[in-house]
Amino acid sequence: MPDRPAAASRPAALLRTASATLADAGVPSPRVDAELLLGHVLGLDRGELRRLALLDAPVPCTGVDGENLSGTTVADRYTRLVERRARREPLQHLTGWAAFRHLELAVGPGVFVPRPETEEVAQVAIDAASAIVADRGDAVVVDLCTGSGAIALAVATEVVGTSVHAVELDAAAHAWAARNVDELSSPSSATRPAVVHLVRGDARTALRELDGTVDVVVSNPPYVPPGAVPHDPEVAGHDPPVALYGLGHDGLEVPRGVTAAAARLLRPGGLYVMEHAEVQAGSARAMATAAGLVDVRTRDDLTGRPRMVVARQPSVERRPGAPGVRRTVTDWDV
Repeated sequence: MPDRPAAASRPAALLRTASATLADAGVPSPRVDAELLLGHVLGLDRGELRRLALLDAPVPCTGVDGENLSGTTVADRYTRLVERRARREPLQHLTGWAAFRHLELAVGPGVFVPRPETEEVAQVAIDAASAIVADRGDAVVVDLCTGSGAIALAVATEVVGTSVHAVELDAAAHAWAARNVDELSSPSSATRPAVVHLVRGDARTALRELDGTVDVVVSNPPYVPPGAVPHDPEVAGHDPPVALYGLGHDGLEVPRGVTAAAARLLRPGGLYVMEHAEVQAGSARAMATAAGLVDVRTRDDLTGRPRMVVARQPSVERRPGAPGVRRTVTDWDV
């Protein structure tokens, strides 16, 4: 079978056609997605791919796994991926990974794809854990409803001295988290090897052995109200419902259980941060207050939307001679 015309095997031509196809399908970032998909086929980063496109150079003959590829094979594989993306399959499902802070996480059907908005939730937990480590030398962090393990692994790789525990109930999501924990705990990992204690269990009842000892509890639980179907086809059609819908009339039944668990787990002065929808800010604050937490406030995400509740376990001051209770740091900059 003769090879395709040379122009069809060049990145510039492939990217032009793919970008137009994705734009016609309503994909929000057609050029970026076109570049990432072709880079995935060829095993190239976007910078090198753009260089080849500017030079109008032919595609490399080696694919992502070192496989020798013809121009026809590249074009065929790429076209199939572009067609799937045009049907609004998530980009991350097609490439098999999602970026989260400095990490590349394995994702696919059955697990919630981590979002850039959640990176700021992780930042609050990281800042608090870092302050505790600087003050005391170590910190205990719990990530409830961990999904792919994104927040837990970000904390574990960015804050030396943390003991990180992550809880996930759903079997499919837990499997993805286990894969990411295994890959990022390997000595060959590109990042500092992560140590995350992953537990499959109900976030509301798990880790009772840690009650009253945890410095930071962080969570991105399901919180979408019933009937509030997400607008993006990638979310509505591909993110697992168990990771989206928080149950109850307001979508906060699961978050209420998570918040109660946080109040149980946190030591005096410990920090709680939880992601929520921007319309749930007031309800989330009320929920944290009802659980007995104090210093309750709402924090914005990077787009300026009120997307997380931050609160503390009440502090306990040590009375002279009182055993077993120590004064806790309460002025971390969060």
